[in-house]
Amino acid sequence: MPSSDDPAFTVETGPDGQVLRFVGGLVVASLGALERPLARFRPEARAVRLDVSEVERMDTAGAFVVDALARRLEAEGVAVEIVPGAEARADLFATVRRSRPEAEGEEEPPSGFLPWLRDVGEETVRMLGVLAGLLGFFGLTLATIGRTALRPRRLRAAALVHQMQETGFNAVPIVSLMGFLIGVVLAFQGSVQLRQFGAEVFVVDLIAISILRELGIMLTAIIVAGRSGSAFTASIGSMKVREEIDAMRTLGLDPMEVLVLPRVLALAIMLPILGFVANVMGLLGGALMSWVELGISPAMFLTRLQDNTDVWHLGVGMIKAPVFAVVIATVACWQGFQVGGSSESVGQRTTAAVVQAIFLVIAIDALFSVFFAEIGV
Repeated sequence: MPSSDDPAFTVETGPDGQVLRFVGGLVVASLGALERPLARFRPEARAVRLDVSEVERMDTAGAFVVDALARRLEAEGVAVEIVPGAEARADLFATVRRSRPEAEGEEEPPSGFLPWLRDVGEETVRMLGVLAGLLGFFGLTLATIGRTALRPRRLRAAALVHQMQETGFNAVPIVSLMGFLIGVVLAFQGSVQLRQFGAEVFVVDLIAISILRELGIMLTAIIVAGRSGSAFTASIGSMKVREEIDAMRTLGLDPMEVLVLPRVLALAIMLPILGFVANVMGLLGGALMSWVELGISPAMFLTRLQDNTDVWHLGVGMIKAPVFAVVIATVACWQGFQVGGSSESVGQRTTAAVVQAIFLVIAIDALFSVFFAEIGV
C-alpha cells in the first residue's frame, strides 16, 4: 500500500490552462516514482501551473525536479507558473533556480605555435604508425606469396579464378567506357589548342603518349581502387565483425592464404589486362574524335601512331600495372583486417582504403615518371 508520503500528481484542465497538482512528499528518497510520469507528460494547453501547495514535505531535490519540468515546458513554448504555497518554498525554488549551472559553452581550441606544433607531431606519429602497420602487412603478404610459390598446392585456384572474374572481367565495361571518353576528351581539347599553330596532326602523338604512358593505366588503377579495393575491405571487414576470421584461425586456416593471397594475385593478373583494354579504347575514342573534328582518317591515324609512337610508351604503362595492383590489394586487405566490432567501422575503413590506395597510386606514378625520365625511357 502506498503511504501518504509517496509523491504523485494529478492533471486538471480549466479555462486558464492545465494544472499539475503535486501531493505526497517530494523528497530525494521517493522522487524515482515521478521520473517516468513527468517525462511522458505533454501539455495540452499553452499555459501550465505547477501547484506544490499541497505537498507535505519537499527538499532541494524535489524543488529541482519541479524546476526542471518548468524549464522543459518553457523550452517548448509553454507559459509556466509555479505555485509554491508557502514563502519558504518560494525561497527554495528561487535558490534552486539561481544555483542551477548554466549550459556549458564549447571550449575553444588552443591557439598558437606550440599547440600547432603538438598537433603536427601527433599527426606525424599517427601516420608513421599507419605506415609501419601497412609495411608490416605488405611484408607478411610477400612472405605468404613466397611460401605458396614453394608449395603451389596451397594456392586456392577456385578463389583465385573467382576474384579474377570479380576484379577483372566484371570491370571491363566501366574501364572501356572510361578509356573511350578519355580519348575523346584528349582529341577534342588537343585539336582546339594545336589548331592555333597549324599542328593538328600532332594530336595523334598527344593521344598516344598520354594514354599509353600515363592516363590509361593510372585512371584504370583509380577505378579499380574505388571498385575492387572497397569491395576487398568491406568483405574482409564484414568477416571480421562476424568473427569469421577468428573461426578460420581456430580451424587451422591461415587468413592470409585464404583471403589475401587470391585477391592480390587476381588483381596483379587482371590490372595489366584492364590497362590494355583502357589503352585500346582510349586510342579508339581519340581516333574517332580526330576523324570528326580534324578530318584525320583512321588509316592516317594508325600510320602516324605506328611511325611516331615508341613501343616503350606502352611498356612503361604495363610495367606500372602490377605494382599498382599489389599496392591497391594490400592496402584494401590491410584496412579490412583493421575493422573493429561495428558496422560503422566497416564504412570508415572502406573509405580509408580507397583514399589511401588512390593517393599511393598517384604518388607511385609520379616516382615512376621521374625514374623513367632519368633513365631516358
